[in-house]
Amino acid sequence: MLVATPSIITAQTTPVRRNTSSFRLHEWREHFDSLGQGVIISDTRHRFVQHWTADGEMRIYPSSVPLTDELTRRGYTEIVYKDEAPDWAPTPSMLERDPSLPRYVGPGPENPLGIRAMHLTWQYYRIHGTNDTRKIGRRSSNGCIGLYNEHIVEVFDRTPLGTQVKLI
Repeated sequence: MLVATPSIITAQTTPVRRNTSSFRLHEWREHFDSLGQGVIISDTRHRFVQHWTADGEMRIYPSSVPLTDELTRRGYTEIVYKDEAPDWAPTPSMLERDPSLPRYVGPGPENPLGIRAMHLTWQYYRIHGTNDTRKIGRRSSNGCIGLYNEHIVEVFDRTPLGTQVKLI
């Protein structure tokens, strides 16, 4: 099957194959009983996010992941709040590690959450954009999953509240 945009794939019933980068794409059925409103799988080892909409369309996005395994939360959660212009404040554990962090950053170019953020059921955890594109594809966050700003806008617009999420 030829696809005009390589990042867009329709969900298939055929087995998943390895891609040329040698990371394994995930099949949503391996992790969820149904697509429901859509699903997001974040692969923290290979640093990418797969997003399926309710109609089975799947897109792949490179991501940033937590700096260490200790900061990485894995398991099932869901999108509970969507913020179109996020503000940011460090978590208590971030301030413990680095007391020099600013106590608050409003929406804008200095905000580490970029231009969109989707809150998970886990306190302090989000899937968000970034204004520092060097972070994508790296271990660079304090627990969140980061996407390029143009990608978080796309995911944000296609993701309803209640979307199922799994971090692996």
